Amino acid sequence: MKFTKSVLAAMVLLAAVVNAADDSATSGLQAIRGERIRAAMKFLADDALEGRGTATRGHELAAKYVASEFEAAGLEPAGDDGSYFQRVPLRAGLADPARSQMVLVRGGHEETFAAREDFITQADAARLDTMVEAPVVYVGKGVSAPELNYDDYRDIDVRGKIIALMSGAPPSFPSSLRAYYSSGIVKSRSATEHGAVGVIVIDDPVAERLYGFDKSVRDLVFPAMRWIDHSGKPNDYFPQLAPRVELSMEGTRRLFAGSGHSVEEVYAAARESKPLSFALPVTAKLRSGTTFTEKTSQNIAALLPGSDPVLKNEFVVYTAHIDHLGIGEPVKGDAIYNGALDNASGTAILMELARTFAGLKVHPKRSIGFVAVTGEEEGLRGSDYFAHYPTVPKAQIVANVNMDEDLMLWPLRDVIAFGAEHSSLEKIAEQAAARLHLSLSPDPQPEEMIFIRSDQYSFVKQGVPAIFPVPGFKSDDPAVRPQEIYEQWEAEKYHQPQDDMNQPLNWPAAVKFAQFNFLCGYLIAQAPTRPTWNAGDFFGRAH
Repeated sequence: MKFTKSVLAAMVLLAAVVNAADDSATSGLQAIRGERIRAAMKFLADDALEGRGTATRGHELAAKYVASEFEAAGLEPAGDDGSYFQRVPLRAGLADPARSQMVLVRGGHEETFAAREDFITQADAARLDTMVEAPVVYVGKGVSAPELNYDDYRDIDVRGKIIALMSGAPPSFPSSLRAYYSSGIVKSRSATEHGAVGVIVIDDPVAERLYGFDKSVRDLVFPAMRWIDHSGKPNDYFPQLAPRVELSMEGTRRLFAGSGHSVEEVYAAARESKPLSFALPVTAKLRSGTTFTEKTSQNIAALLPGSDPVLKNEFVVYTAHIDHLGIGEPVKGDAIYNGALDNASGTAILMELARTFAGLKVHPKRSIGFVAVTGEEEGLRGSDYFAHYPTVPKAQIVANVNMDEDLMLWPLRDVIAFGAEHSSLEKIAEQAAARLHLSLSPDPQPEEMIFIRSDQYSFVKQGVPAIFPVPGFKSDDPAVRPQEIYEQWEAEKYHQPQDDMNQPLNWPAAVKFAQFNFLCGYLIAQAPTRPTWNAGDFFGRAH
């Protein structure tokens, strides 16, 4: 076969472009340094930053540090008014146990529940005092999923009633859909659509194992926050519902007493994904009191312009949350919740990737945004605000890569790429994993509902394909059992002061994880077409 001179020239040019791109990817991979990740984590997780609580002094110090690192890397500011900061207006609410009340009326007799022992109430987002009195109806998981032929409301009327429900969603659901229908926002919206006036969340063995009632009581010292939209309203607020009440295991047993259904029966139906709804023989009187404070916190946003004259107008956005819990109740004599792995790790990697991309001789074709978001621990507040009000054109955000809680506690052999299976990003993840000799693994713990618990979900809700990689549980050494390490870490360090820099951290694993995230963003930025949702995908049509 003969080629014309013009065809040969085009082939040479194409080969040069491919080689240049590959050289850029290789140089980027080689540039990532564990020492810089470690140094950034040491600063962010230091006691001097007081746990980086949203809208606190410690968080502001961390924000200024990240902005200075973005500026030093040569990135353009992408915040408000030519700065690196996007202002996020927040309303912080603290539930007042002294003004909280739960009374059941059963057979004409009142039964009082004890705050912080039998129940807790969540802060209301707009009202200082709220009270509701209504019959109680149990509605299983409180899930209506017509596309999965499942509906806890199918045979029960909850209009004007307080609903009691279990956390989570049916185990038979696919992992991401199970997470979606576990969302408190989705459940609250469904409750209001069915006419409910209040919500009681019962306790169960799975919830106790994942995050027990005692930890929820401890967390009452941390304010609940909502971002305020441009019309002055709190986001995702349902005024038709009284503030949510959560029960302890003992409180749950007392609620079902005399109902004709034992808690064991209720738990069994939930485990088997069987709808079970019925009226309880009680009326509940619920009251809550809230104190408000108006606050402001910052997202930190920077931009690396793309090199392609057309594709530079599209944006790949990296995110990591900079906040943690701040100062809370002491655990083992320590009250500073440092958040080293959750999420000084992701923020440090975000900064390392910003330096890496900025140092490439040839920048990627698409522009790369780097956003350290606030308020993740408050319910994805900073990322949700950015996704609603991005500082670049919303329609031009083609993908999000999110980094949260790099559990660098064992050698990295595989990655769980949450959300990738819903879009063409799955192919990107596969390419990145293959290059680093990693494997991709499915969600090993769907009951954890990881897909909705970090900042990529804010972008998914706005129709942006997103990927959230986390270290997997594979091991080459039988003596190293990653899942056991993870479960011990969750029990002893997650959301506790002991998540600090005194843990035995594996820096080669951190570097490889950072390289995987680098490759994901790089490959998206270089691709000739923007990522697309899979045909008919639930999340591609749900926004």
